[in-house]
Amino acid sequence: MTRGGSGLRQRVRTARNRSAQSTRWLERQLNDPYVHRAKAEGYRSRAAYKLTELDERFGILKGAKRVVDLGIAPGGWSQVVRRMAPKAAVVGIDLLPVDPIDGVTIFQHDFMDDAAPAMLMDALGGAPDIVLSDMAANTVGHPQTDALRTMALVETAFAFAIEVLAPGGTFVSKVFAGGADSALVAEMKRHFTSVKHAKPPASRKGSVEWFVVAQGFKGRRDDSTSGA
Repeated sequence: MTRGGSGLRQRVRTARNRSAQSTRWLERQLNDPYVHRAKAEGYRSRAAYKLTELDERFGILKGAKRVVDLGIAPGGWSQVVRRMAPKAAVVGIDLLPVDPIDGVTIFQHDFMDDAAPAMLMDALGGAPDIVLSDMAANTVGHPQTDALRTMALVETAFAFAIEVLAPGGTFVSKVFAGGADSALVAEMKRHFTSVKHAKPPASRKGSVEWFVVAQGFKGRRDDSTSGA
C-alpha cells in the first residue's frame, strides 16, 4: 500500500495471491469516505447511509413503531432504525448469519420460504408500519438475468408488504437501474399514495442499484365485499 500523504488516494499493490479484481475492490474500500464514516460511527456497513439519506429525503422512519428488515445482513439498516427510532420493534431475516443487534430479532432463514412471513409477524407482534428490503439476488454475470432475479425478490417483498402493513405504512426496496418495471409501479400506486424512485448519494455512482419508496399504504381491500 502506498500513502502519498494525508487525504491522498491510497493504492494497493497487487499481491501474488490476490486477483486484480480483488485489488481494485480493496483499493475502492480504502478510499471510500462512507466506509471510513461507517467504521467511525459504529455501523456495520456503508449501506447504513443509504437508508439514512433516504430517511432524510422521505422521512421514512419518523414515528416508526414496528419495522421488518428483509435481507438484514450485515445489519446496517437495522442499526439505523434502532438509532432513529429506538422504541420501535425490529425483526430481520437473511440467509446469511448476522451478529446480534440490541433490540432486533434476527432470523437466519430464506424469506422465500412459505413459513417466513408468519415467523416474522409472530415475532413482531403486530402490523408493521415499515417494510424495508435490501435484498438482491446473487449475480450470475448476465445483466438481464440478474435484473430478473432481483425483481422477483422485489415483487415477493412487495406482496408481503401489502399483506402485513398497517394503514399509512411505508415500503422501501432496492431495485436495479431503471427502477421497478411499469406494471409493478402501477400496482404500487394502487396501494400507496406516493411511489418514488431514488438513488441516494451513498449508492456508488457505478452501481446499478436504485430504491423505490412507497408511502401512505391505503390498507387492504376486502374483495369479498366489492361490488356488493
